[in-house]
Amino acid sequence: MKIIIGCDHGGFELKEILKKYLTDKGYDVEDYGIHQYERVDYPDYAQKVGEAVAAGKAEQGILVCGTGIGMSIAANKVRGIRAALCGDCYSAAKAREHNNANILCLGGRVLGSGLAEQIVDAYLGASFLGSYHEERVRKIMALEK
Repeated sequence: MKIIIGCDHGGFELKEILKKYLTDKGYDVEDYGIHQYERVDYPDYAQKVGEAVAAGKAEQGILVCGTGIGMSIAANKVRGIRAALCGDCYSAAKAREHNNANILCLGGRVLGSGLAEQIVDAYLGASFLGSYHEERVRKIMALEK
């Protein structure tokens, strides 16, 4: 599975940890930045990752900012994106199973790396269940029109 990852300054440290964690697990990870600690605007990176995921350049995206809130709000403005801010494993799995989320958003200043790794595992380990959830996702996507 290919994953595109991105962050702002508030998520830089956790993004670096997750990038190594995912690469070590065998995922193909493409890093859209930032590549060194610098103060940046999170909507720019949410847009870059969101547009790439929506265009099919990767199956999933992960965005990290200080709380994950800004990234999730910004990423959800990109057509075709269903970004989910998750702070626990249950929500991460349900984001994939019920909402067919294609970007996971995390808070680098609110999650420890161990919990963040568990959340990523729960998210990536889950699959969209389809069935009656399909119609709900269609309704979500129709809101973009």
